[in-house]
Amino acid sequence: MIAIPTAPWAHYVGDLCAWGAAAAAAAWQHRRWPGEALGLARVTAPGYYLMLAVCALAGAWLAGTLNSMPFSLAPSHSVAGALAGGIFGVELWKLRHGVRRSTGGAFVLPLAVGIAVGRLGCLFSGLPDLTYGIACELPWAVDLGDGVGRHPVQAYEALAMAGFAVAYVRARQRQANWTVGHGFHAFVVYYACQRFAWEFLKPYPLVVGPFNLFHLLAVGMIVYGLVWWRRGGTADDGHAGPA
Repeated sequence: MIAIPTAPWAHYVGDLCAWGAAAAAAAWQHRRWPGEALGLARVTAPGYYLMLAVCALAGAWLAGTLNSMPFSLAPSHSVAGALAGGIFGVELWKLRHGVRRSTGGAFVLPLAVGIAVGRLGCLFSGLPDLTYGIACELPWAVDLGDGVGRHPVQAYEALAMAGFAVAYVRARQRQANWTVGHGFHAFVVYYACQRFAWEFLKPYPLVVGPFNLFHLLAVGMIVYGLVWWRRGGTADDGHAGPA
């Protein structure tokens, strides 16, 4: 068992580091592939970003708070809820303004990097963060201060998203079709699949059968990504295509 030094304030440090890492990834991506950000700017307006921000924040706090109610009455937030809420808001905005191409390509690398870094903040926040895993006896089980060995689910997700970021960059450098046409859809499907798997290792309240709230959000995002990927052409590079 691995003892992890924890402190509740580590969550906020992790959030700051995640935002900084995401911003650095966005700047690097823009220098490397400027067409993605430029393509986004051509089809959006300030209202797009306002809708994205409002719905992402609403989704983050709603999902996090609903999931943590059995443990705490204090408001909470969730990156899965933020992603689902942001997708919902953006799709509404695009529907209203007749935008039929994907606008998510510029967000892929920043999101993957930001989530990978932010999850480490969750790990070092310990038990008060309410993101810990269930008990296990594996050699890499972590002790978050209560003497119980647990799955380090935060590290699992951090490694999974870091792996996606590396794979995405390598594939993008080769101009792989999935990164050019449906990078955001691939990101959503991958994120949701790995999140669905890790949820079985968390002591969250169940909603339907063996599934918790985040299982359901993950399934919704998987369906979203696969449907638009199947329906669309090369969308992220500025060509016409559905969202």
